Amino acid sequence: MAYSMKTFPEITEDILQQVTRGIVRERHEYESERTKYKLASDTVHDIIRVEGVVGQSSHVFSSGTDYRRSGTMLEWVDGGLKPDGDSSFFVSYTLGSVSAITDVNPGSVVRTFVEAIGLEVDFLYAQLNEVYNAGFIDTASGQSLDLVVSLLGIGRKPAGMAQGEVTFGRHSEPGTMEVNRETHMYDGSGHIILHKKEIREIDTVEGTSDGKEISLERGRDFTLEQNSLVFLKDGRNPDIQTPVYIDYTAYETYLIPRDTRISTYSRKASQVKVFRTLRNADLIRSPDGRWEVTVPAIAAEAGKAGNVYAGTLTVMPSPPIGIEFVINRSDILNGTDAEEDADLRERAKHALETAGKATLSSIRSAIEGIEGVIGDVKVVDQPDGVPGLVQVIASGGNEKRIRDVIDETRSAGVLVEFKRPRMVPVHVALTIMVIPGIQPDDVRLQVDKAIRGYMGSLEIDEDIIISRIIGLVLQVKGVRDVFNVTLNDQNENIEVRFDEIGELRLLDIFMED
Repeated sequence: MAYSMKTFPEITEDILQQVTRGIVRERHEYESERTKYKLASDTVHDIIRVEGVVGQSSHVFSSGTDYRRSGTMLEWVDGGLKPDGDSSFFVSYTLGSVSAITDVNPGSVVRTFVEAIGLEVDFLYAQLNEVYNAGFIDTASGQSLDLVVSLLGIGRKPAGMAQGEVTFGRHSEPGTMEVNRETHMYDGSGHIILHKKEIREIDTVEGTSDGKEISLERGRDFTLEQNSLVFLKDGRNPDIQTPVYIDYTAYETYLIPRDTRISTYSRKASQVKVFRTLRNADLIRSPDGRWEVTVPAIAAEAGKAGNVYAGTLTVMPSPPIGIEFVINRSDILNGTDAEEDADLRERAKHALETAGKATLSSIRSAIEGIEGVIGDVKVVDQPDGVPGLVQVIASGGNEKRIRDVIDETRSAGVLVEFKRPRMVPVHVALTIMVIPGIQPDDVRLQVDKAIRGYMGSLEIDEDIIISRIIGLVLQVKGVRDVFNVTLNDQNENIEVRFDEIGELRLLDIFMED
């Protein structure tokens, strides 16, 4: 019999009816060759309700049309509806004798007790309903859904942590130290690597050439390339397996240790987003003279809640020695929430296709199940009209794992190419007019956030639409108007190919009174 949940009023009325004047839901097994069924009591006064299953759905039968009372028996009427074969039906009826309990009005002792019991039964029905729904893929949710889909050998994709790069640096040159008589045995390789990484000046280089002690000159005998002495062909070279003594001035080494914490700024501790570095790194001098180093970092909190926009990671709770600033120069928006129930259900329904290695959707479903894969996966059949060739484009996830899954899933004889989407750089420029009396900087910040959010949500093969940007900006509180909106200096949408994805590289927001 199909499961049917009773409501609290139905529970209460059924109990009251049974206590005061009748029998509730007396069970009978329907047999297609029988038309009459004997009721349990010999003092049947009236049949008030008959329930059963018709067409695998719960149904309440109609007196006179579907059934009638024949003494102490229920008789099915020819031409009326009848229960499904080999199913149960339930008969509720009143008795001829009068019950000693007659007061069932609200507030009476009997109704108060019955309603108390009815609440408990109603709670049990609610729990039973949850248990019932938890057994089906379309109605199960949360942990129950995890258990259902585990029968197919798949699991929910966990939340992914946002990862990106942060830059540490200082505005002035580091301090210096003197290194005296650093000794190296010359091996004839044509160069000597100094112990310190960042060299400011070579003071003296002494050694032995042709058996004589000499002082080598920079520009004549050697040159300095990063932290290596490179001996010139036309200059004097030290004798092989003789010591070389070097005096030089080096910059102090400033280390950014692994697990260095950096964060956003907010007056509310709950809104601060924390990242940590993933490796040790020393501050170095770039070719243009800046003292900086860029290191990978990962969010402390999994999911989209850890995503940050460019320029927001600027706080060092415990600054490394010698480091004056930190910043993320690009958006870090690749954090993903745990897979939602709807997406997990969809993957589960494709599980048999994956096992059978039959369709393109099986490849897509298998790759979408890999941890770290972001957004839609594009699977293109015969991208250039080449039979037997399939092209897969996906963002995020471990590349080796993706290739392994492709090999495990593809059909024999089908060549599958995997590649990352090509980034389409986008420069967004626009001018906004702010409603008088509202702080322009606050409006500008919200507009910046809205546009970056839109660009960060783009999927592979999704065009960048100017009208979408205008609509989002106009929704920002305080924006009176927006105009001169351009994408890459053109007043046109950017069309993105099936193997491309838009990426915000530059955002210019101009203000006009």
